[in-house]
Amino acid sequence: METAIVAGGCFWCTEAVFRDVIGVAEVESGYIGGIVENPTYKEVCSGATGHAEAIKITYDPHAISYAEVLDVFMGTHDPTQLNRQGNDVGTQYRSAIFPLGDAQRTEAEAAIARSNAEHGGKVVTTIEGPAPWYPAEGYHQEYWEGEGQRNPYCLAVIPPKLMKLRKSFQAKVKA
Repeated sequence: METAIVAGGCFWCTEAVFRDVIGVAEVESGYIGGIVENPTYKEVCSGATGHAEAIKITYDPHAISYAEVLDVFMGTHDPTQLNRQGNDVGTQYRSAIFPLGDAQRTEAEAAIARSNAEHGGKVVTTIEGPAPWYPAEGYHQEYWEGEGQRNPYCLAVIPPKLMKLRKSFQAKVKA
């Protein structure tokens, strides 16, 4: 198993997408890229800690490559919005890739280049790190599978992302 860390806006939304991807064994919501140790959700939401809401993906590289993980990531959020995704605004919602080594950094650069070709050079996704990973509080984990089904924000935002996943990455969606 290998690990990827990406930030693409609200972690509830990004986590929901990757839970449906073939080869993904685990998705953990958390915080990365900031200046405060062990930040809380409230602190991160303030924008003062510098952290991004992110997900840590544990995946089988024989089922899905890191490059494919990044293509799904880039294709299921808007990588052209600076420090926001839809109504979520602030640096905590930035689009970023946190490579775990030189090989992942090279793949991240290539994924951004591919996405830039599709978006007319307007991609603002950054490559950051290395940085410490902090798991989010327990109630954020698997949020869409529980509380998210009753959250109006999630009901408005997550289903279109899942539809985009199914349409654009059919071969990578769990049955």
